[in-house]
Amino acid sequence: MSELEPFMPFYAPAPVTFARGSGTDLWDSDGKRYLDFIGGLSVIALGHSHPAVSAAIAHQANTLMHVSNLFANTRAPVAAAQVNALLAEATGQAGQVFFTNSGAEANEIALKLARKFGGRGRHVVVSAYGSFHGRTLATLAATGQPAKHEPFQPMPEGFRHVTFNDMGSLDASLDPSVSAVLLEPIQGEGGVLPADVDYLRAVRRLCDERGVLLMMDEIQTGFGRTGKWFGFQHAGIVPDVVTMAKAMGNGFPVGAVWARHEVAAVFEPGDHGSTYSGNALAAAVVSSVLDELRHINAPALAGARGHELSTKLSAVAGVASVRGRGLLLGVELVGGDAKAVALELLAAGLVTNAVTDTALRLAPPLTVSSAEIDEAVATIASILGVRT
Repeated sequence: MSELEPFMPFYAPAPVTFARGSGTDLWDSDGKRYLDFIGGLSVIALGHSHPAVSAAIAHQANTLMHVSNLFANTRAPVAAAQVNALLAEATGQAGQVFFTNSGAEANEIALKLARKFGGRGRHVVVSAYGSFHGRTLATLAATGQPAKHEPFQPMPEGFRHVTFNDMGSLDASLDPSVSAVLLEPIQGEGGVLPADVDYLRAVRRLCDERGVLLMMDEIQTGFGRTGKWFGFQHAGIVPDVVTMAKAMGNGFPVGAVWARHEVAAVFEPGDHGSTYSGNALAAAVVSSVLDELRHINAPALAGARGHELSTKLSAVAGVASVRGRGLLLGVELVGGDAKAVALELLAAGLVTNAVTDTALRLAPPLTVSSAEIDEAVATIASILGVRT
C-alpha cells in the first residue's frame, strides 16, 4: 500500500472508478459506458443525476443547509409529513418520524426505542440469521452474521438470532426478556431471500400475543422497490416500527425511523439526538424524491419492470432460478462463482453484485426501460453462455 493512500482499509481496491451518471447509465474515468443494475445497492431509485433531485439540492444549498436542532427549519416538517403520509397509507396508523444520516443510524434508534419500550430486564431484540442491519456495534450485534461479529467481540448484550422463515425458532426465542423482533421483508445482504407472507403474518400475531414490538427494516426494500411502497405490505401486516434509508435520498445520505404514535411516545427530549437530523438540505432531497416516486407510481413501475426482468432472466441458459420481488432480485447461477461472473459482467459494461457465492443481486433504478432490461439480459446471457 502506498504511504499516500488516504483511506482506511475497509474496502478492497475498486475495479472501476466512476465519474458520471445519468439515468441507468454510468461512465468511468476513461469515458466507458456501463449499465447500472445495482443502483448503488438499491439507492438510485430514480436514476443517476435525476433533474428534479439535482434542482432541489441546488436550490436548497443556495437557500439554507443547516441550523442544528436548537432551532427549526421550514423543510424538515414538510418531509416528515410526507414520510408519515406514506406510512399512514401503508399501515392505516398515525406515526412519528426521526431523520437520520443512514440506515444503520435508523436501526440504532429503533433498538433504543425497543429498550425504552420494554424497560429494564425486557430489552432483548430478536433478529434473524442471515440478516444485515448495519455496522455500528449495536446494529452489527443485531445482524445475524456471526463471522462479522468476531473481530469486534465482545458484542453488546441483548441480541438473539433465530432461523429466518421458521416460526418454531422464533416462538421458542420470545421469552419475557424480549422487547422486539427486527426483520427484513427481504434479506438483501443475506442473498435476496424474501420472508414468506404466511411467516410475517404469523410473526405479527405472535408479537401481539406476547406484547412485543415488530420492527421492519425497510432500508433496502422501501419506497416502491418490491412492487409495494414497503415490503411488509406484501403480507398485509402493520409493523410498530419501520426503518428506512437508501432510496429516500436517491444517493444523498439520509435515513429515517418511523414508529406508531403510541410507541414513539415512550421517547422523551434528550433520549436521542443527531446534529444533522432534519437538516434542511437532506429534507429538501427527501421531499423531491418522494414527490417523484409518487409521480411515476414507483410501486407499479417496479412491479411491472421486475416481472419483465425476472421472466427474461429465467429463460437464460446458466440461470438456475430468480428470486425476490419487484426490482430487488437474486439470480442463482448454474455452477455458481458469482463473484467471477460479476467481474466479467463489469468488464462487459454491466454493473451487478455477487450477493452470495452462487447468486447475483440486481437492483436497477425503478426507471429502467425495457430496452435497458433487454441489453442487460443479453449481456448476462452472453457471459454465461461463454462460461457454459
